[in-house]
Amino acid sequence: MSSYLLSIDQGTTSSRAILFDRELRPVAISQQELPQSFPADGWVEHDPESIWESVQFICRDVLRKGNIRAADLAGVGITNQRESTLVYRLNGRPTYAIEGSIFVAGATVQWLRDGLQRLLPSGNRSTTVGRVPCDV
Repeated sequence: MSSYLLSIDQGTTSSRAILFDRELRPVAISQQELPQSFPADGWVEHDPESIWESVQFICRDVLRKGNIRAADLAGVGITNQRESTLVYRLNGRPTYAIEGSIFVAGATVQWLRDGLQRLLPSGNRSTTVGRVPCDV
């Protein structure tokens, strides 16, 4: 029977996983710091591939430390950076991650929308991102 919970906290400075037993006692913990760059005041950037790799590492590591298999998990909870914007190339590969103020993320989204308007065929200028309709 599945009897463990895995908690993943992907934050600005590190990724952390905690494995809990049925009584919600911590069984194992894994944490890995993330490299950061600061291109301008108030801006923090991460390599999105390093974020993904760190999450994979901590999950595998905490399962190894707890001596359990993924099939033994009853559930997984995830929290992440609340002010993050990932930028993807047209081929679907992430380019970089920006953390910072809503203003910075909003300015980045506007810059991307302006750029997309030049890339999309003229008959395809309206799209929906998530549940937020936007004209690009």
